[in-house]
Amino acid sequence: MSKSESDSKVATAVEDDDEPDDWDKRIFSTGCSVENAKMTDCYFEKKDWRQCKDELETFRKCWKQHQNDERTDTKDA
Repeated sequence: MSKSESDSKVATAVEDDDEPDDWDKRIFSTGCSVENAKMTDCYFEKKDWRQCKDELETFRKCWKQHQNDERTDTKDA
């Protein structure tokens, strides 16, 4: 395989990765994708959910505001 063929395959893989997958589509459909991203970024940086309480609460409020509990049949513990 030549270098240009290899580069072409890498570029194609990167381009394909730009398309939203099923997970992304589900997150976007909640109306809380920005809040979800902030929450997961916080955990990625701090590796401790206890340090992400503000982000978790913001996501929880967004989730309830968009009535996702009813849509997904989730219940508060």
